[in-house]
Amino acid sequence: MALTISLVFFAGVLVVVLVRTGYLRLWPALAAVLFGFSLASTGIAPAINGAISGIAEWISALGQSAS
Repeated sequence: MALTISLVFFAGVLVVVLVRTGYLRLWPALAAVLFGFSLASTGIAPAINGAISGIAEWISALGQSAS
C-alpha cells in the first residue's frame, strides 16, 4: 500500500512538472490518464501491478546490497 501511494504521488508530481515546463501538453496527458484508467479495469492490470512490484523490490534489493 505504501509503495502504491508513493508511486502515484511521484507520477503525479512528474506529470505536473512536465505539463508546467511544456514537455507534455495537457490534452495528451489527459488521454494518457484516461487510457490508464481504462487499462486498470482490464485483465492485464494484475500483471502490470506485479511487474511494478518486482521492479520496486529489485531497486530495494540494490539499495540494501550497496549499504
